[in-house]
Amino acid sequence: MTKLSRRDFLKLSGLGLGALALRPFDKLNLPQFPTAERLGRILFATDVFSQPNINAAVVGKLYEDTVVEWNRETVATVRNPNTFNQRWVETPQGYVFSPNIQPVRNLPNTPLEAIPAGEPGFWAEVTVPYVDLLIANPPVRAPWAQLFKQDRGVDPRLYYGQVVWIDQIKNENGVIYYRFNEDFGHGYGYGDMFWVEGAALKLITEEEVAPISPNVDPALKRIAVNVNAQTFSCFEGSTEVFFCRVSTGLLNAQVGTDKYETPLGDMYAWRKMPSIAMGANAQGDAAGYDTPAVPWTTFIATGGVAIHGAFWHNAFGTPRSHGCLNLTPQDAKWVWRWTTPHVSIKQSEVQLTWPEVGTKVTTTYRQFA
Repeated sequence: MTKLSRRDFLKLSGLGLGALALRPFDKLNLPQFPTAERLGRILFATDVFSQPNINAAVVGKLYEDTVVEWNRETVATVRNPNTFNQRWVETPQGYVFSPNIQPVRNLPNTPLEAIPAGEPGFWAEVTVPYVDLLIANPPVRAPWAQLFKQDRGVDPRLYYGQVVWIDQIKNENGVIYYRFNEDFGHGYGYGDMFWVEGAALKLITEEEVAPISPNVDPALKRIAVNVNAQTFSCFEGSTEVFFCRVSTGLLNAQVGTDKYETPLGDMYAWRKMPSIAMGANAQGDAAGYDTPAVPWTTFIATGGVAIHGAFWHNAFGTPRSHGCLNLTPQDAKWVWRWTTPHVSIKQSEVQLTWPEVGTKVTTTYRQFA
């Protein structure tokens, strides 16, 4: 992946979202989410079915960013031959196809009242289903924020699992607000700064990102990704210590081109940061995108191929990306902590120079008999 160029998106600058700055702070108050421990955020308008299969009766419709109770996940009662994923989520409203609903929790925090002494800011993780943003330095510059209002009809938001850099705190009528800033070295965004209610974000501590298995010889750590099976395994020697589903790049068989396919072969972790803005603009291609605060990013190849968290889909186990290895934010965080080079939260970023390399990642396409 490569970051969107300003020139490529210059035409978006006329969308005129400066009006966001006029919205009072009290409009940033956190919504009242359902009280269940496990919740799901609807990712885009989706039908609700009476049973977990595509042939069942449609009993309703849920729309983007609706938050519902997540009762359980189950397997389709009738296999859909047109999709890799056969998982469904049971909600009080009925059954929702699992790629269309992000598992989330609602865990508001007691916000800090000041930036920790002697620090320029801190990294924080979104722990609620979503939270609204208010531009602090209008006009809005980033394409993702400009298009948010245009496409979704609501002001920009952050979502559960995103990680952002906070560089200011203010108290407005008794409510604490943080300033989210994608400056150089802390997200690599477009220069936008947004106010966000502090209760929605949790300070990330060094203990929370402490290295996993730091005493294991780094040469014994390796990652094996099976593009065909969409599996992701971490090994220490011959012992598998972690397994999850992955979404690799879209396959030629899916979209008629191989330009999104994840490269096959050996790659190595070489650059890591807690969060970064990601994007690509394929000219003449509707697949251009711009995404802020992509969490727990581990770059493994030139050209922008990385392991990272994905909060915008729940289709893990299905090829979905533009070449990166998409994991849930929680899985990506584990991998970020386990791989080398190790990065402290105070460092924010580590970048190696060849021939120095980190953990080996091998991607293969293997079919099983």
